[in-house]
Amino acid sequence: MILTDTHTHLYSEAFDDDRDIIIKKAIDNGVKRFFIPAIDSTYSEAMLDLQKSYPDNMFLMSGLHPTHVKENYKVELSHVEEILSKHKYYAIGEIGIDLYWDKTFIKEQQDAFRFQVNLAKKHKLPIVIHCREAFDEVFEILEEEKSNDLFGIFHCFTGTFEQAQQAISFQMKLGIGGVVTFKNGMIDTFLKEIDLKNIVLETDAPYLSPVPYRGKRNESAYLVNILEKLSLIYEMEKKEIADITTKNSIDVFGI
Repeated sequence: MILTDTHTHLYSEAFDDDRDIIIKKAIDNGVKRFFIPAIDSTYSEAMLDLQKSYPDNMFLMSGLHPTHVKENYKVELSHVEEILSKHKYYAIGEIGIDLYWDKTFIKEQQDAFRFQVNLAKKHKLPIVIHCREAFDEVFEILEEEKSNDLFGIFHCFTGTFEQAQQAISFQMKLGIGGVVTFKNGMIDTFLKEIDLKNIVLETDAPYLSPVPYRGKRNESAYLVNILEKLSLIYEMEKKEIADITTKNSIDVFGI
């Protein structure tokens, strides 16, 4: 059984003391493929170091996280574009709009999201979307930019059934992580109505740990807890869900 963590920040400072141990633990648990989303230029070197250490397991993305869109966002976007010509990246992400923490740079976030969507189209890469309290704003841009070559993953999907259907209509898979195990997560109430072909698994480590680790540092090894929950929801064997969701990740990332 091969599991794919489509969203994990293994280069994060949260893993500086035991990164290799954490990665080995995940691999031993069947998680063999790790897709690594970007935040901003300050992490680019750490991401490349991670990939060099685990060339058969780590697959990098290039992007500017919406919460890191500040006054210098155009400089950051130039960096996102520049490194695409220097190294191999498998997606533009994570990108999107986040209005939970701060609405100061909403216009800049919209501009950065739109720019990176078009960058993905240009390079024929998928996008990985971060959306928090901004479904309307994200969907508006996806509607404007929709095309056959725009596709990807709606990372950490926490919306309604209707919003799930809308995301899927834009050729997005739903990234399902620890929230599906929360009592108040809500998505477990309708997830079975979503065809498994539209689902990929993720942890978002070190954030959003699944039950029973909620409130603690998340790890890619905990993908098995998310798999367990989906096995209960879909009433399917874990291996079958692992196989389908890994195939879905291959369809998105091309590897």
